[in-house]
Amino acid sequence: MLLSQAIDEFLLYLQIERNYSQNTLDSYEYDLKTLQDFLVRHNRSLQLDDLIPSIIRRYIQEMVQKYELKPRTMARKISCLKSLSRYCLKERFIAADFMAGIETLKQDKKLPVYMSLSELKKLFHFLEQNQGRFALRNHLMFKLLASTGMRRQELVDLTWQQVNFDNMTIKVFGKGKKERLLPLHPIIHQLFMDYRDSLLSYQIHPEEPIFRNKNGDQLNARGLHKIFKETLEKAGLPPKRFSLHHLRHTFATLLLQENKENIDIRTLQELLGHESLATTSVYTHVDFEQKRKAINSFKLE
Repeated sequence: MLLSQAIDEFLLYLQIERNYSQNTLDSYEYDLKTLQDFLVRHNRSLQLDDLIPSIIRRYIQEMVQKYELKPRTMARKISCLKSLSRYCLKERFIAADFMAGIETLKQDKKLPVYMSLSELKKLFHFLEQNQGRFALRNHLMFKLLASTGMRRQELVDLTWQQVNFDNMTIKVFGKGKKERLLPLHPIIHQLFMDYRDSLLSYQIHPEEPIFRNKNGDQLNARGLHKIFKETLEKAGLPPKRFSLHHLRHTFATLLLQENKENIDIRTLQELLGHESLATTSVYTHVDFEQKRKAINSFKLE
């Protein structure tokens, strides 16, 4: 069997049986293509049976040394290859694990970047004062992200049938199409009402997207990212420092820091839609860093 055939089968399995999102499928496909490109460049066999750990090690070496991929990026590629190998073993496409003995590269554990409360308030102030053509849409989008912690893809995929205005909740479809129900913050209620009233009747049909671009089509993640960067700059915040994912970090960090008595790590895990509690635990480290700064700033001499 050709490696390309195995990859096609694997991606189809992820799509149909594992219900992976299109973004995740695209990432897997891209990562696996870099391995195929490596094999072609070095005149290596494209037969799946000829893939062995030593070839994978040379591939990793080239990616790190020649292309200077960061450990986090390389770790993602290795994880993708391990998933492919497990799948091929399960389906009996191969007799031996071509990822045997290959470990994920060690990563430096970095605390997530997030906005301070004053920076978030500065962003909110701009959104509240802005009178541009899409001001109402942008106001709702970014306050919704900041007050729920949803992912950017989850936001652009929203349709009106996912919002329950009676009990002010919103149903979100996360990774693997897993559903979670999020309560909406009181500041969002009137924003949602005003935004809905500004739209044409067909645009608020239950199955229609909530957020649209300037052409009236559903807004995509790339467009949302561009709008966010432009909004940061207009609000007087550094657009190169913050991304939409940092807004998710901001939600999680400030929720823990400002509201410890009403939230625990498991509640935060459910709000963020993390599969593993270990992923959510990074925000407790952020809180610890704040404690360290407080102690270090305590003048004792």
